[in-house]
Amino acid sequence: MSTAEILQELPKLKPEERRVVRAKLNELDGVTDDAWIDGGGLTEEEKAMLDARLAEYEKNPEAGSSWEEVEARLRMQFRG
Repeated sequence: MSTAEILQELPKLKPEERRVVRAKLNELDGVTDDAWIDGGGLTEEEKAMLDARLAEYEKNPEAGSSWEEVEARLRMQFRG
């Protein structure tokens, strides 16, 4: 069976059958439990970076941009 044929059949599976397929794929890829959901958590480096950014924000919350400002800039930049 080709990959295209397999992909075509996947939507026809019942939820439990899809869970079995997902579990088998995870097993083949060496993924155990639910580690695939969040990659197993943050590294110490990532935690330190987030702590530093939070501390900077708490010192000067007005230094950043609101989501509305960021979105407007992105829309202007990628308007096509």
